[in-house]
Amino acid sequence: MLKALFHHLKQSYLHRKFSFVGKNTIIGSLLRIQGGTNIVLGDNTQIGKSCWLAAMPLTKSHTECRLTIGNGCQIGDFNHIFTTGSIIIEDEVLTANGVYIADNQHEYSDVHTSIMHQPIRQLSSVVIGRGCWIGEHVAIIGASVGKNSVIGANSVVTHDIPDYCVAVGAPARVIKRYNCVSCTWEKVSS
Repeated sequence: MLKALFHHLKQSYLHRKFSFVGKNTIIGSLLRIQGGTNIVLGDNTQIGKSCWLAAMPLTKSHTECRLTIGNGCQIGDFNHIFTTGSIIIEDEVLTANGVYIADNQHEYSDVHTSIMHQPIRQLSSVVIGRGCWIGEHVAIIGASVGKNSVIGANSVVTHDIPDYCVAVGAPARVIKRYNCVSCTWEKVSS
């Protein structure tokens, strides 16, 4: 009884940190929340432990930003999702542990200034399509992933991946595509 009460109080506290949290959404013990008032979590979503969620308008190109995680998503442990513009994770997306998703990166063009003291560079908005599976230790940086696509473990996605594809590698490349006519997954010739 006491354990259930503690869990309820912890969830209530975490829910107040965000702009909106849907019904039956469970939030693990987060590592860090930045810009929680810019973060929306849908219904029946689970956020794993030690995640870092951030929505901070740190670039000159955006005065507002939004991180939206849809309904029925399962975000693995140790995920780091940081937007300075817009990241949308659509419904029923599954991420493994250690996934990094960002629509920005550090500037590094001035070799006379430490990178940590250079501005943040805004990249393209990110959309992770409905029903995707994002494998362990994947990095998605300024690119989108089409619906029901699979990104293999340790891949680095820096350009858009179409719907119904399997992509692997660094940089990620499509190795399979679903054929809607034959209803089969087909290898993509290199």
